[in-house]
Amino acid sequence: MSDEQNKDQEKTEQPTSRRREQAREKGQVAKSQEITSVAILMACLTLFYFSSAIMVEKMMGLMRWTLHESGHFVINGDTIHLLILTLIYKTFGLLAPLMLTVVCVAFIANVFQIGFIFSSESIQPKLSKIDPIKGFKRLFSARSFVELIKNIFKILLIGFVAYITVVGEIKNLIPLGDQSIWGVLNCIGKAAFKVMFRSCWVLIVLAVLDYIFQRWDFEKNLKMSKQELKDEYKQTEGDPLIKARIRNLQREAARKRMMTQVPKADVVITNPTHIAVALEYDQSNMSAPKVIAKGRGYIAAKIKEIAEKNNVPIVENKPLAQVLYKIVDIDHMIPTNLYKAVAEVLAFVYRMKMKRSSGYSRQ
Repeated sequence: MSDEQNKDQEKTEQPTSRRREQAREKGQVAKSQEITSVAILMACLTLFYFSSAIMVEKMMGLMRWTLHESGHFVINGDTIHLLILTLIYKTFGLLAPLMLTVVCVAFIANVFQIGFIFSSESIQPKLSKIDPIKGFKRLFSARSFVELIKNIFKILLIGFVAYITVVGEIKNLIPLGDQSIWGVLNCIGKAAFKVMFRSCWVLIVLAVLDYIFQRWDFEKNLKMSKQELKDEYKQTEGDPLIKARIRNLQREAARKRMMTQVPKADVVITNPTHIAVALEYDQSNMSAPKVIAKGRGYIAAKIKEIAEKNNVPIVENKPLAQVLYKIVDIDHMIPTNLYKAVAEVLAFVYRMKMKRSSGYSRQ
């Protein structure tokens, strides 16, 4: 069936484990970017809360060093390189805790959602990714519309929370005219922290809802049609017609191998017409007689035909033939509860062979 026909079919079946594995290999997983964003925001907010004084002190130290060096440093072609490297080093030392926090929290948030996964397929260059027609369809797809509505709702909700918080802090902003610069900065910092803190709680709720939606959308997209299930079964288990043909060939080969063992039999026990079981017994190598061939119907007739051509004795014993056919597999020894019945048959066969041998010798 063509891909277009597969797309037209309604996808109502739950995805198989192979379908999930293939999606994971392609980097297609249920992940909410909102969880990662809110985790980074909360981690940075916590970092600023506990280390803001240290960071401000480092910033002041960097500014003091810059202003101090600007009055003594001679800028020319030889010294500008050293100056730039020093500034980069000091700036990196100031921002290193923040950058390390962002990287670690982003990694942990993603692993928490989807586990460890590495897929290069999602970053491989494909012409379909720059196709303007497909890009236009993605831009105006249902998913893009949902994302737009979600972002608008998030902005409005956070804006409302920020507005309510700022309105509540207005009474604390009025006396700032009599405060020092540090007092003003301290008050503004507390108000900003309160806005961020309340916004984080809103974002947590939105992130949980978004994760639930992403899981639902992911499972919906993974669903399969009945034809896709059949195609996957053929790919993993093989075409049923081919498998049936292989099984028939295997049975035919096993049947031919079994027929080649019939001439080695000491006796063939029959039903008399429906079942035939060939037994072999070598006292020097076997602890008990062994079934080397068995069958019913056409196979039984072939066993008896081969036995007659090779002078293998055929003994009619309906109960014993039925029991041997049902409970003893080919190339297996007979069970102990059948020793006596089989021994009587073999003894009869050996007596018949001895009589024939003695008759030939007298002649």
